[in-house]
Amino acid sequence: MNPNLEEVWVYLSTSPLLGLTLTLLAYQLAFAIYKRAGFHPTANPVLISVAILATLLLATGTPYQTYFDGAQFVHFLLGPATVALAIPLYAQWPKLKAMAGPLTIALVAGSLTAALSAWGIGALLGASRESLMSLAPKSVTTPIAMGVAERIGGLPSLTAVLVISAGIIGAVFGRAVLHRLHVGDHAVHGFAIGIASHGIGTARAFQVSEQAGAFAALAMGLNGLLTAVSLPWIMPWVEQLFGR
Repeated sequence: MNPNLEEVWVYLSTSPLLGLTLTLLAYQLAFAIYKRAGFHPTANPVLISVAILATLLLATGTPYQTYFDGAQFVHFLLGPATVALAIPLYAQWPKLKAMAGPLTIALVAGSLTAALSAWGIGALLGASRESLMSLAPKSVTTPIAMGVAERIGGLPSLTAVLVISAGIIGAVFGRAVLHRLHVGDHAVHGFAIGIASHGIGTARAFQVSEQAGAFAALAMGLNGLLTAVSLPWIMPWVEQLFGR
């Protein structure tokens, strides 16, 4: 190994910046594969990045916490990035006002469907109570979902995995499903993806158009708020109703 490169590796291997470096390199590689595949949704860069990083951590025996000590810098930037989504949404303000009523109905229906359908399917398959409560908030962004899961008796770590899975599945298949349903309006398209697939779906919606991305961001935020407020009192009632 080149002496200079060896010095860099020795420094990085003892530094929390290793996690940040690996994250950035993994995403750059994943995005290159995504671009080479003609931006096909099945080559989703988030999915590929997760696979690369998981393989590296398993192969090297690196504890997740050691990795996260460096990767937390990327995690921190999620906050400012989310707030910045208000800029394209502001540009869509006239259409947002015109669609306020239908969007409110879609938000309530979509939020309840996302939570209760996941709970119901899990119950039919015989999942434990902890697993069911981990499934219910899987369509909202990770920090909110983990907090809700802990509040209603779920497992936050399991919820985090389910949230990422839901986001990737929505980003990969959501657009195709909406096309099959002949949903052509980009605002409707984005709002549906945002409710079902939170941040990962929102990133995919921005690739469709700025309007789709803006409405996906709106749906992601509102669904997180509605889920956090409603699930803690809805789920006990659901359990009582179905005898779980």
